[in-house]
Amino acid sequence: MAAASRADYQSVNWHKSLVLVLAFWISSSVLLDFVVMPSLFAAGMMTQPDFATAGYGIFWVFNRLELLCAAFVSTALLVRQQSEKAVFSLALAAVLFTITIACTYFLSPQMSSLGLNLNLFEPAHVPAGMNQLHFTYWVLEACKFLAGGWLLKREF
Repeated sequence: MAAASRADYQSVNWHKSLVLVLAFWISSSVLLDFVVMPSLFAAGMMTQPDFATAGYGIFWVFNRLELLCAAFVSTALLVRQQSEKAVFSLALAAVLFTITIACTYFLSPQMSSLGLNLNLFEPAHVPAGMNQLHFTYWVLEACKFLAGGWLLKREF
């Protein structure tokens, strides 16, 4: 098998792939935050004792998908660094990657552990610390939407 040449690596259209992945990532976040979770809330799912487990399952999958998107965005920007605007774009990608790491490995497990009902004889309730974690989540989501939208605007 012949070794891959530099032309083979350049056959990937990094710009189009970057825009596609960013658009997918931002739109899937909007879908989860403004369609799926409010629908579950309206259906009364959040009052069920197993909601924390189901919510963690949903966010476990979604957070890993976000990690893949963040890694691809960072890689595409590193491959494409050709101009002075590349430093700012890489900084935005680093912000997005940091937010994704924080949500995946710190925020989601903490929210899940607080919401877990370990006593079958007590009704499910929302712990006091959950409001602070929800506020942190929404601040991080707003930062993600701003950084992702700004990056998408710069690359589009």
